[in-house]
Amino acid sequence: MTDTPTTQRIPRTEADSRSPEFRLAMGALGGLRQDLFHDAFAYRPLAPLADDGPVIRRLPARIRRYAVWTPHAIVVGGALLTLLIGSAVSYGIHGLATLVLAAVPAAAVLMTLVRPMLAFWASLASTPFLAVLGDAGDGWPWAPSTIASHLVVLTVVAARTRPRAAFWMWLLTGVYGLLAEDVLGNGYSNDTAPMMFVAAVSLLVVALAQVRRDAEREVAAQQSVTAVERDRRTLLEERTTIARELHDVVAHHMSVVAIQAEAAPYRVENPPPELEQAFATIRENAVAALTELRRVLGVVRAEDYEAPDAPQPTLADLDGLLGNVRDAGLEVDLAVTGAVRQLPPGVELSAYRITQEALSNALRHAPGASAKVEVSYVLGGLGVRIVNGPARGLVKPAPAGTAQRGLRPPLSTGTGHGLTGMRERVSMLNGEMTTGPTEDGGYEVAVFLPVTKDETA
Repeated sequence: MTDTPTTQRIPRTEADSRSPEFRLAMGALGGLRQDLFHDAFAYRPLAPLADDGPVIRRLPARIRRYAVWTPHAIVVGGALLTLLIGSAVSYGIHGLATLVLAAVPAAAVLMTLVRPMLAFWASLASTPFLAVLGDAGDGWPWAPSTIASHLVVLTVVAARTRPRAAFWMWLLTGVYGLLAEDVLGNGYSNDTAPMMFVAAVSLLVVALAQVRRDAEREVAAQQSVTAVERDRRTLLEERTTIARELHDVVAHHMSVVAIQAEAAPYRVENPPPELEQAFATIRENAVAALTELRRVLGVVRAEDYEAPDAPQPTLADLDGLLGNVRDAGLEVDLAVTGAVRQLPPGVELSAYRITQEALSNALRHAPGASAKVEVSYVLGGLGVRIVNGPARGLVKPAPAGTAQRGLRPPLSTGTGHGLTGMRERVSMLNGEMTTGPTEDGGYEVAVFLPVTKDETA
């Protein structure tokens, strides 16, 4: 007996069974409720402008203090204009009542400063009462003051919300105008169409300004993220370069250890088995360490990376580097102080690369200048100082074939991030580094690389 396959029926929810049109309509109604009814009475005071804006920051300090309140002044000006229009136009009644009827739309304009959405509802709700009490006449249902106030309210509220809310406000205003014309028109002409056109143009301008502002903010945020990622990538590139160079140095020394451990038993006549086993263990560990080192650090090599055909440079190669720099057009002197001694390969390699990068920067940024390299062998480590003068002319192009012994030409830009690479090398050796311009307009790089007595060869 075989089991017949069964199909599990997944129940559809009520929302899934509805048509896309229905879901679209419900989404639109949800947006209407969110934009115009949710927190309609919320207190949202209009904030002043930032004092570091592109225009305000160019103003004098005394004017800048008041310029940040420009939006508030514009709204108050709109309210005063509305009040003057309402006071100047005859509503069929005179005296204090005229002033009151003119003040209502002006108050709706002022309300946009603290409760923007409530100001829209107040402006729309007061329009029929002002039209009836004030005798709007041929402009039914819009009185001159209500037209001005409602346009100002629509523009200010749209600027303080989002484009979708501006569309809902414009649509509700049109619906109200059409209903008022059909139901309460009484033969009057309607000003809804021209007012809707003016409102549409105003709201479109505001919406475009908002879209552009949001786009600029997004671009600025993206540029900030890109700058951070670029700095991080730069740091990783420099660390990769340092790791590749140190891998060659360490691999060379591990190979020497393995060879010496293998040859050591033959230098002793009749060595004891314990000694032979100890040297064999040393060689096995050195070979294993070298294999793991190549396996782990091999991931930092680029696909097109070619291992150098010569050992990594040391301080003994500075004369060749300075010769290349002089051929490129930079006058450079070398001063060595202290007891010259052999230092750890990592220290000498880092000192050489720092000197090379500093001189390359001088060639790029100070053409025609002179430079001086000071190497100081002190008790606790090595000090290197590279200082160049101000630019004085055009730099002489580097001749072909300046690379010697596998070294980079002095004009080589490396990874293009000289100071970052210098700091990484110094940080790796727990050293100190200071950089900055000199009094005569040049530039100085001073580095100290500590070396303990146990590390000194």
